[in-house]
Amino acid sequence: MSLDLPPVAPSVTAALVQGLTPRLRKRLDAGITKLADRPRVRDGDTVRIAVDDDTHLELHAPGGSVTSADAIRCGCLLAPDCLHRAAAASAAPIAEPHPDTGNDPDTSIGTGTASQAHPEPEPGSGAGSGTGAGSPPRSVPAQAAESETLTPEQRIAALAMYDATAAVLEAGTDGAGAVLQAELLRAAHTARVGGLPRVAASAVSVVTQLRAARSADPAYRLTDLTAALRDVLMTAHRLVDATGAELADLRGTARQPYTPDGSLRLYGLFSEPVLTATGYAGAVTWTADADGRLYTVSDVAPGGSGRAVGAAGRAVRVGDTALTHRELSRAGLAVSGATVSPTGRLGAGAGVRAVRAAGAAWSEAPLDRLWRVPVAEQVSRALTGTGGDGDGLLFLDVTLTGTVREAAGDCLLADCDGLTLRLAAAHDHPALPYRDNLRLLATVPGTRLRVVARLDSSPVPRALLVAAGHPSDAGAHVDLGLDRLQHADLPAPATPSTVSAGSPPALLDEAPLHVLRRRVHQAASAGRRVLAFPGDSAADSLRLSRYGFACAGDLLDELHAAAADRSRDVFGRLVPADVDRFARAWLAAAHYTEEVDRALCAAAWGAP
Repeated sequence: MSLDLPPVAPSVTAALVQGLTPRLRKRLDAGITKLADRPRVRDGDTVRIAVDDDTHLELHAPGGSVTSADAIRCGCLLAPDCLHRAAAASAAPIAEPHPDTGNDPDTSIGTGTASQAHPEPEPGSGAGSGTGAGSPPRSVPAQAAESETLTPEQRIAALAMYDATAAVLEAGTDGAGAVLQAELLRAAHTARVGGLPRVAASAVSVVTQLRAARSADPAYRLTDLTAALRDVLMTAHRLVDATGAELADLRGTARQPYTPDGSLRLYGLFSEPVLTATGYAGAVTWTADADGRLYTVSDVAPGGSGRAVGAAGRAVRVGDTALTHRELSRAGLAVSGATVSPTGRLGAGAGVRAVRAAGAAWSEAPLDRLWRVPVAEQVSRALTGTGGDGDGLLFLDVTLTGTVREAAGDCLLADCDGLTLRLAAAHDHPALPYRDNLRLLATVPGTRLRVVARLDSSPVPRALLVAAGHPSDAGAHVDLGLDRLQHADLPAPATPSTVSAGSPPALLDEAPLHVLRRRVHQAASAGRRVLAFPGDSAADSLRLSRYGFACAGDLLDELHAAAADRSRDVFGRLVPADVDRFARAWLAAAHYTEEVDRALCAAAWGAP
């Protein structure tokens, strides 16, 4: 619920909520809802909201975001400690340090930050509905001495982050209102100031996901919230005892380093929209050099679906080239004085020069080499993060065989070297054409396609489809998140005799991990209390043990026991729940399911 308000810094929101009296804190969530119905106008850098006929609330954002509490002013009698200022800050998007746009240290454009989750989303984190929309930012670790440990201030910040996140988990989305969100934002601000940018960015992602859940945002995904909660708790937990390289990775860095890479000859692969739950939007274009190394050019900034749809028509920010993202995805680029981040992002420094060059079709050298890598090797590389930063991309030759119904909607079935593969939409936002394009492709079973997809870690072979083309066609491919297919673009449907049976792969009953995974998701959504209701979980534990998942059964038992652990004092009154025990039990179960899912995913694809 942003109400078209400018982003507000986490420290501002936390300070304004903390300044409220206990009585006003109880009314804060209702105040946010009421504010959504009030008329507002924007005048330059100022947004003015009519609280009532005689009172106005103003937010001043001269640099694009509100960075101090004084920039939110209210004319009511209770100001400055009034409900209106805290409600406006809590309803506004969360201001992050300006995302890394690829500017090198020799430029003066923005400050840039770096956060799998740098605070600018990685290309896949916003383009996919479940791949990181709230996924935690992936950091480029700095060097650290082997004996280095957290400073006392960082240790306090990490423990405060863990406690604030555990309180959110205990409450669930319904109970985690603006007050608990403000506490988590306070912890995020303290962590960032203390030199822990990775966990700070992840905490902001949790708050954004909570707001999306509470406002019934159609882009909200429970899996994204679960992943964000798991990352914050795990990172904060590990930080306390980490040293050396592990500590450097867990701390993260505030800015991606860009290093000189000489001259590059790049070939456009595809473009995809970025639309994240954290309020960023734009486009990312993927390119490759003659050796198959991947590079990206991004245009991501605060915005919504309109920016994601229109960004493909913007000029890329590399050198003086006038190529748009859509044009670059089908052309080439010759770059001199190139600078590149560790994740393959091209820098846009003042010394970089770039001119348009000839591109190559997917069926031509040098791009065709990407599709010659064995599928199992690609999946293994995506799961382990080895072989460069490809963001989980898979380059596959497939034959469409039909469709299968999933909870989020229909997805395509395809044969890939004898493997039955599910190809799902990379994003469900109605402004993006992913799902409409998949519906059209479903009408032409038997069609052979050369595709780019992003691995989805699940017990069955599944990937998110981002681009497609004909395997032998030298013409242009289709960017499925930006281009809308028409019936005239499709080949004639194959005759029934040429279509593979394509029976949908069944979810294996032999691996009933969904029993534990469902409880993990239920707790993230509804909080501790949903698992504390009287009931018999022994049957689920026995089922898990019967199929060889005794550890999963033990984790499930402990999760239920921790949720129901409520003792009474000498007067018979319930004492507060052990939030720490529940958080540890939930984190163990969430981490276990994530790791086993990765193992099952590798097995499903035949990857080592």
